[in-house]
Amino acid sequence: MTVKSFPWIKITDWLTVVAMAAWGSLLIKFWISGRLGILIHPNYFALTIGGGFFMVIVAIFQGLKLWRQPQGVRMQHFSFLSPQWLSIILLVSALVGFLVPLRPFASQTAIQRGLQDTTVVTRANPQAFRTESNPESRTLLDWVRTLDVYPEPDAYQGQKVNVEGFVVYPDNLPDTYLTLARFAITCCAADAYPIGLPVKLKADRKAYPIDQWFAVKGQMQTETLDSKRQLVIVADSLKPIPEPRNPYSY
Repeated sequence: MTVKSFPWIKITDWLTVVAMAAWGSLLIKFWISGRLGILIHPNYFALTIGGGFFMVIVAIFQGLKLWRQPQGVRMQHFSFLSPQWLSIILLVSALVGFLVPLRPFASQTAIQRGLQDTTVVTRANPQAFRTESNPESRTLLDWVRTLDVYPEPDAYQGQKVNVEGFVVYPDNLPDTYLTLARFAITCCAADAYPIGLPVKLKADRKAYPIDQWFAVKGQMQTETLDSKRQLVIVADSLKPIPEPRNPYSY
């Protein structure tokens, strides 16, 4: 079906061009600012950055084409939402991305995504268990992956620990315990899942604010918490640290 061109039709085309340029610029901005890792796994950085530049280039060429295009007869397409509304939604969502600071997931999301469920495991499916690795060099994700492979807590009794993460107060732990947690990503933020280990404190956990990042040094100990035998970090020191620029584990 063909209809005569009206000014609002060209406005719709311009909205599409601006929305495409805004989304491409937003992806490039996240890359330049070093915050792209909050949204996506580094394996997909090249694809995402390339997509951002591609959208900007296409928007420029499409804009030049529209600028030079005379008013004429155009095809009209029918869809659930009109093209102008789709363009407005895309443009507004891109503007929100520019205006609202990008924040990583924190304790509330960790609890909502099952951090308190001790059946939570990593999704990396490791194929090997290397006992020769230095315990103090393991990250929080390394410890959780190791426990996935060989979950007997007594095997790690007394091993030194030096890990970093943010504080979560699980409801199922006493007030002298907290959970040191991080989020792990396999593809993008949509599939991020929490990992963590209980930390035994010498004082009430209120001295360690929720969502604050800490470097924890201590040693592993087997304890029964919430009627389950599990590995606990007995903390010798908790040092506040800034939130990492890229807080996720991979």
